[in-house]
Amino acid sequence: MKKSAYIILAVLLITVLTNAQPVKKYGHLKVDGTQLVSEKGEPVVLRGISYGWHNWWPRFYNKGTVKTLSNDWNCSVLRAAMGVGPDSGYTKEPEWSKSLVMNVVEAAIDEGIYVIIDWHSHHIFLDEAKEFFSEMAKTYGDHPNIIYEIFNEPVEDSWEDVKEYSVEVIKSIREHDPDNIILVGSPHWDQDVHIVADNPIVGYSNLMYTLHFYAATHKEYLFERGDYALEKGLPLFVSESAGMEATGNGPIDYENWTKWIDWMEKNQISWITWSIADKDETCSMLKKSADSNGNWKDEEIKTSGLRTRELIKKYNTCKDSK
Repeated sequence: MKKSAYIILAVLLITVLTNAQPVKKYGHLKVDGTQLVSEKGEPVVLRGISYGWHNWWPRFYNKGTVKTLSNDWNCSVLRAAMGVGPDSGYTKEPEWSKSLVMNVVEAAIDEGIYVIIDWHSHHIFLDEAKEFFSEMAKTYGDHPNIIYEIFNEPVEDSWEDVKEYSVEVIKSIREHDPDNIILVGSPHWDQDVHIVADNPIVGYSNLMYTLHFYAATHKEYLFERGDYALEKGLPLFVSESAGMEATGNGPIDYENWTKWIDWMEKNQISWITWSIADKDETCSMLKKSADSNGNWKDEEIKTSGLRTRELIKKYNTCKDSK
């Protein structure tokens, strides 16, 4: 084979690998107005899946599942949902909890995809959150793959309290990581983005605010809140969503789920679907028979998982299968 042919093959191989690895393609992400952009300023939409609570489904927190979700499902981002308060959560078993999250984070870095370190709590644990995120920022802050989600879903706390908490945690992160994206929760299960839009956090860059929806429950009123937040200049990131009721159960509302997908794609909003778990509920994507280490056959994947995989493969054109 001629030297020129080897050069062409090498260029093609590099192109394929770059397309397959979003972090190589986009680099350090940043926020420009309401838009997530690459380090070159190009609009970016990440699409992926959240793991279920680590304390209840630890068997999936491993390199094999990350590889499957990256290569076979075409995810450009994964979310490691570290349960905080319940049994075996971070407050009770911090080292074990961190080790599972780090399994996913390090595998995602190896795969060249983005990964969300999710403080999966419904209540404020300020001191614990500051300590945890300070450690994560020290350990992984120099990797462009990292996104921090500092409060999954505030339930009873006001925006004033969530904002005060968030500023303190952001300070802890920014001491060690000056630029990776930070996701800030909004009250009432991440639905009160209209309230946040009127009083956002100032003085820090590369912040986005989370909106969560379950299509069979959250309909026109939440679209209106999302539109209002965008009009006010609030950058949104849908870090959790699915097609059924907010309970995680009930039939899939395909019509409204499609409407949500269309809305996010129109507004170039990144989205994550819930979840990699084998619980007996509609939103858990895997059956009990699913292998702990990935490489799932279709018969091991539930309807919500099959549909999510189809959607991600459809829209994540920037991430070609390997």
